[in-house]
Amino acid sequence: MRIFNSINQWNKERMEKKISTMQAQGKCPTCSGRGIDYPLGFHDFYYPSVMDCPGCNGSGLFSDWAEMNGSSNLT
Repeated sequence: MRIFNSINQWNKERMEKKISTMQAQGKCPTCSGRGIDYPLGFHDFYYPSVMDCPGCNGSGLFSDWAEMNGSSNLT
């Protein structure tokens, strides 16, 4: 059970680091500021119809991501 707790803690710290890095750059953590999102694994083989990023609603901005995810205190 300790290994699962360690993995969960590592994953949480990794996500927090990514969010703080993207906040400093002003980019959405979900799409890295691209404003578009590809289905997992599909961008390596072909380009499907592109969807707006669900995290920032296609803007690519951290402020929009924070607003949509209830993290407005981060901006």
